[in-house]
Amino acid sequence: MPATRTPPRLALAITVASLMAALTLTPAQADDSPSVPPGTEPSATAPVEVDPNDPDLKLPEGATLAAPKVLDIKQVVEDQSGDERREDTNADVKFALQAEVLFGKDSAKLNGDARARISAIAAEIKNQHATRIRVFGFTDNLGSYAHGRTLSRQRANAVQDVLDQELKDSGITYEVRGYSEDYPIASNATEAGRKKNRRVEVSFPRGEN
Repeated sequence: MPATRTPPRLALAITVASLMAALTLTPAQADDSPSVPPGTEPSATAPVEVDPNDPDLKLPEGATLAAPKVLDIKQVVEDQSGDERREDTNADVKFALQAEVLFGKDSAKLNGDARARISAIAAEIKNQHATRIRVFGFTDNLGSYAHGRTLSRQRANAVQDVLDQELKDSGITYEVRGYSEDYPIASNATEAGRKKNRRVEVSFPRGEN
């Protein structure tokens, strides 16, 4: 079978789109009812318009081009215990802290070790010169949804309070929410999965440094 050669104009469009994706920033979302899980919104739109009638594309008869989009490059680093995870994309930085390292069981009161972890996140926010910060709380599916909504919001508020004390910047806008059991990142069928789902996420746009 002969090798498939990428048409030069399409290759250029893909290359330019990739470079632009790395440079495009999108401010934090502030919708009351996001249609997709928080943190998964597209961070960039395709900057190059591709002409479907361009003869260099050599599309088969009847074929059409899908809508163009730019995919994020995501890097995930998780500590060995799984207590803390950092995700870096082209546009955002997100930290996820398991609830057990911040709070007691069914509590929104921060424990003695919590401030040091939150302070480290505050230092990265300063490093990125971020002015819009999202703090989202999540629970597992045990107990009522309403209780989980209240608890997850209270925990997000507690983390936001420490960030505010550490950053001391009136120019920062916070978006704080509690999502209860919505948007799980692991199966709630096991305790290991539920532990991952009980978390507080702090995310903010990446700076240019």
